[in-house]
Amino acid sequence: MKAIVLARCALLAPFVDVLNDTGAPTERMLARFGLPIHPEQKPNDYFPLIPALQFVTAAQASHGLADFGFRAVQRLQFGHLSEQLQASIRQAPTLLAALKQWCRLVQFEDTFVRYWLERHNDHLRVCSTNSGTDGVLHLEHSQWIQNVMAVYCVRQFAGPHWTPATISFGARYMPGVETQARWPYTRFLSGQKASWIDVPISLLPTPHPANAANSGSSQREFEPISTDIVTALKLMLPSYLDERVPGIAEMAEITGTSVRSLQRELARAGLTYSRLLDQVRFEKGAELLRKTDARIIDVAFAAGYTDPAHFARAFRRMAGVTPREFRENAGKA
Repeated sequence: MKAIVLARCALLAPFVDVLNDTGAPTERMLARFGLPIHPEQKPNDYFPLIPALQFVTAAQASHGLADFGFRAVQRLQFGHLSEQLQASIRQAPTLLAALKQWCRLVQFEDTFVRYWLERHNDHLRVCSTNSGTDGVLHLEHSQWIQNVMAVYCVRQFAGPHWTPATISFGARYMPGVETQARWPYTRFLSGQKASWIDVPISLLPTPHPANAANSGSSQREFEPISTDIVTALKLMLPSYLDERVPGIAEMAEITGTSVRSLQRELARAGLTYSRLLDQVRFEKGAELLRKTDARIIDVAFAAGYTDPAHFARAFRRMAGVTPREFRENAGKA
């Protein structure tokens, strides 16, 4: 079974935002491609990347959205990145250390993106590719995000107005004249072996402004997330819980596999699709009970239950206590 390529909903939300501004039937289009309807409400949940690229390509064609990827990335900021990645960058002592951490931990944003660093004369290239996207057209949309997210990383050290001398796309794509005018000091390259931006070697020793006066601050360690099939499904399913949860046949279609292959992968982990869904619902409910003061009925709906009584019974079956008792015990811990 092919790996499931995922990305954080925070990266889908700006595309939805741009499309909403055109008056397009965005929710219907998202549903057509099996995507979460309100990604902006769940930035830390994950969505399947391949259907999302198909959605963006279809939206661009049907609504005349030139340089859709650039329009979307304009609405992204460093603060939209995962907390783990933001913390890792801020804790890095120098820009070079931050870029190395970026390459290691960017999987928090996209589970199959790969970044690496290459030195070319007096510049360092921050390169990226996406595995699991062979044969997928119009990758420039995701490559805009990959390149500009790296720009945001550099700006944490070089200042908010820094721009690279070169932005390269692996896709055969060249931004339009108006878009290029927004980057007056940057040249664009198309059809390269990888997407990349270049960073002057002279910038690499630059300390993070917040760390310049406190080089002895402690640093937290973060580990990249696993990319096995069960983990991928557990990351993706929460984004659908407060909507219509896909059945196994629809999930197989969304992830580009067959029902039998999906069942076989789950069986290897001792699971069925319904049992996995029960686990995901329980974990979502438990998280909300621990971290929020939301009413039990609201937690039940957010965890994908239409009847709070069903939620209470399922929760007790998994945890041995009622949701209310779980919350009380969590508060005492």
